Amino acid sequence: MSISVAFVDDHPILLDGLVNLYSAKDDLRVTARGENAIDALKIVEEHRPDVLVTDLSMPGDTLAALELIQKNYEGTKVVVFTATANIDTAIQVLNLGVCGYVLKGSTARDLYEAIKTVHDGSTFITPGFATKVILSMKTAEIRRKAQMQKRLSAREEQIVTYLLQGKTNREIASMLDISEKTVKHYMTLLMQKLDARNRVEVVLAAQKLQAPVEASAPQMLS
Repeated sequence: MSISVAFVDDHPILLDGLVNLYSAKDDLRVTARGENAIDALKIVEEHRPDVLVTDLSMPGDTLAALELIQKNYEGTKVVVFTATANIDTAIQVLNLGVCGYVLKGSTARDLYEAIKTVHDGSTFITPGFATKVILSMKTAEIRRKAQMQKRLSAREEQIVTYLLQGKTNREIASMLDISEKTVKHYMTLLMQKLDARNRVEVVLAAQKLQAPVEASAPQMLS
């Protein structure tokens, strides 16, 4: 059974070439073509192709269009075909749920493999570039886990709150109805967890933990 494919790109010569090249494939069937983000949405709404191959840099809000497609048309897999070799952009697109990211410097075979791969339910990223993307996502995940390990327990947050108010260990123990020895134990844990040397550094480090943690990276195959 052939795979229905639609192509969207704002460069007419390139778009003609893609349509002509892949129409010749026995296992592919080109069902539609477009030139901008609005076309991409309309094509998916009206034709429901198995795979949508689309550029990023074209008229309209392409990222918003991709997000809508991923939320509302699960039956259509998306392959981004772009000249943008920016790792952050690739990660942003993949986090939207896009299954393929192919650079325009790739071979026709790479794009063909991407179409087949995403249709089969896997992820395809241009070889070579995929390594950089995965490494970046793994690094972000390591940072996320390290920051999560520093997050404070409810009791530790209570103690930090009183520290901000200038309370002594004895006063904190009284307010929390625990022993002063227990407060000292928590202070030791806080200093270790926050890599702090004293009470002031504990408070300063704890305040930095209010920043949001980075989103977890999705699993990918290349």
